[in-house]
Amino acid sequence: MTTRQILQQFWGYDTFRPLQEEVVGAVLARQDSLVLMPTGGGKSICFQVPTLAMKGVCIVVTPLIALMKDQVEQLRRRGIPAAAIYSGMHYREIDTVLDNCIYGNTKFLYLSPERLRTEIVIERAKQMTVCLLAVDEAHCISAWGYDFRPPYLQIAEFRDLLPDTPIIALTASATPDVQTDIVEKLALREPRVFRQTFARPNLSYSALSEENKEDRLIRVLERVPGCAIVYVRSRRQTQQIAQLLQRQNISADFYHAGLTTQQRTDRQDAWIQDRTRVMVATNAFGMGIDKPNVRLVVHLDVPDSLEAYYQEAGRAGRDGQKAYALMLYTQNDLESLRFRTEQLYQPVEMLRRVYQALANYTAVPVGGGEFASYDFDLATFTNTFSLPPQETHYALKQLQLEGFIQLNENYFHPSRLTLSLDNRQLYEFQVLNPRFDSFIKLLLRLYGGELFTDFITISETTLARAFLIDQREIEALLTQLDQRGVVIYEKQKDKPQLTFLTPRHHAPDLPVNVPELNRRKELALRKVQAATIYAEHPTQCRTRLLQAYFGEKTGEACGICDNCIRKKKKADPATTAVRDQVRDYVALANGPGISPKQLAHHFAQTDADTLAQTIRQMLAEEEIAYTKSGNLTLRIQ
Repeated sequence: MTTRQILQQFWGYDTFRPLQEEVVGAVLARQDSLVLMPTGGGKSICFQVPTLAMKGVCIVVTPLIALMKDQVEQLRRRGIPAAAIYSGMHYREIDTVLDNCIYGNTKFLYLSPERLRTEIVIERAKQMTVCLLAVDEAHCISAWGYDFRPPYLQIAEFRDLLPDTPIIALTASATPDVQTDIVEKLALREPRVFRQTFARPNLSYSALSEENKEDRLIRVLERVPGCAIVYVRSRRQTQQIAQLLQRQNISADFYHAGLTTQQRTDRQDAWIQDRTRVMVATNAFGMGIDKPNVRLVVHLDVPDSLEAYYQEAGRAGRDGQKAYALMLYTQNDLESLRFRTEQLYQPVEMLRRVYQALANYTAVPVGGGEFASYDFDLATFTNTFSLPPQETHYALKQLQLEGFIQLNENYFHPSRLTLSLDNRQLYEFQVLNPRFDSFIKLLLRLYGGELFTDFITISETTLARAFLIDQREIEALLTQLDQRGVVIYEKQKDKPQLTFLTPRHHAPDLPVNVPELNRRKELALRKVQAATIYAEHPTQCRTRLLQAYFGEKTGEACGICDNCIRKKKKADPATTAVRDQVRDYVALANGPGISPKQLAHHFAQTDADTLAQTIRQMLAEEEIAYTKSGNLTLRIQ
């Protein structure tokens, strides 16, 4: 089967997007590759399609559990066997997943970088036929990047186990320094580098200094129809802004990592299905979501870096239609951003104090706890150990950045079950323990023979209805069978999880790299400075600013960002004259407004293209606006 036939069969596309086919060809030629594609550019297809054309399994390294699960689910829906290994899984389940990669038909195995250095993965990888090693979010390997993850540095060592296996490294945003670092740290061999332009010709960028952000947001949402995302920095703000929009009869909801899994799922689904128009969210929202018809992304706070901004703003207009990315800021925002970045890097003494508190909180002994996961509540933690909440929050982030722990707030692990006994042993247990017999038969009737080989997601509620007893009694029965070694029962978890990524250190000897910490702080402040320059730049095309930041040779000005529109307005006296005439004419009827038909009739002697361009500019700059009845009216400034 050709790669185009694979694309058609599993994805339903007749042709590849620009650059995808070239990347697929390089992978099939077993060449190392570095792929830079904007958010929504179709990076996954670059390694998924060629894998299906080759013999063996593709190991995909990615940092986020939510992304792993999403990718695996999408592949399975297409009939492609895929699996993932992540924190919270039982050893037996990991064992089964790895066996299926060796002896079964699994085509994709998703792993976090931390898993690559575990003995079980290393030993089983030696027995696998690995056709490709894909490194997603490859910028995480670079200390010059905005999301550095120390465990990514282990990937090159892992690749030594698979000397003939090609690597494909993929990222949506990488400066020249980061690109060089990716090639070096992954030890890529004469890599092919594929760059898709960072310019998005359909995406209009704007950055406005605005004291009354809420009013401006409402006006923009009234002017730009369609689906939207509004990014804010705090959880409290998500709810406040969503409620403000609802009071203006704008369909809106809020999303952050503190909601329950069911709440997050329900709200995300409602937005994806266009039952909710606007999602007000922290940056916990959007990763891995492929929604093509987002028309507007608004940032009510300046992001920490242009890499983060480019990825989040890039969620608009993936369908290629006109879309808008707007950043609203105040001078206070810019000052706060720098202060907050400095605060992020806590003194080493604070890091060690928080690490010791974590050890006490989880009761993990020195040398133990590697990859063990624990329910974690920040408020309870800080109260129990009398820790300052904000400084503790920043210290936890730093401990995560140093590779000691992982905090996962978007965690949901449904109840799962597998049998520990084979058929004969289970029968003997039922004969000797008749009180469990009917319940075990019910389990086998509902979930089948797969219970002997795999972990199966179960519902205690369904079991309770079928067995005609209370759900708590079902949980008690399952727990007893687990304790007797008949089953392995993993009860549902829906709380934030803390995972130790290394054996627990003695806190006073915690090996923090202080010079590296200081270097990263300085780098973070430089990124803040770049974001500030972008926000405040009064003349340069926004797209060209982004291209220059990412080391791309700048092309033509986009012509549709706020700075380009402002420049056009100043440079075109004909448009300026028409603009004055339109403003005066609309002002005469400012109330019900003027219909577009009346306007066209009144300016029948004016060049149609000049008139249309003038109207578009005046709408973009909010000098005029459409009323609910479709007339044009003058904005009251």
